[in-house]
Amino acid sequence: MTAVTVRRATVDDARGIAEVHVTAWREAYAGRMPADFLASLDVDRRAAGWSRILERGETDAFVAERDGTIVGWATAGRGRDDDAPRDRELEGIYLLASAYGSGAGQQLLDAAIGDAPAYLWVMDGNGRAEAFYRRNGFTRDGATMTHPAGDATILAVRMTR
Repeated sequence: MTAVTVRRATVDDARGIAEVHVTAWREAYAGRMPADFLASLDVDRRAAGWSRILERGETDAFVAERDGTIVGWATAGRGRDDDAPRDRELEGIYLLASAYGSGAGQQLLDAAIGDAPAYLWVMDGNGRAEAFYRRNGFTRDGATMTHPAGDATILAVRMTR
């Protein structure tokens, strides 16, 4: 298997990030989010959103590539919450299932936040993700929030280090 490399994202990566975003959600959240919500995710709409995010440069964005194809991404920045427990937030990190176990997730986390104090939100019950964050020094701090997902509501828990 070809090695994965991580680099800072550019506006030209918007489509590749959007494709990973949609596919990774469908892979990671199947059975955890409503199927109709996951089916409704639109790569074109996500690509337009990612173009705006990357053009503004308000968040640090990184991509993981294998053979020139984006297989994962991560974003981090100043905490978005009014009661942020740390100055830095890991806003998102997603990999295609085909990249699980490749080291890409660790490389993305290291690029986005290094070993700095930070926090993140993870879907309650996403054991794979939570185990990854625990290996990187994060623990649940007791805070929760809900997110709409179609007709359902998803519970997210906050982890800090």
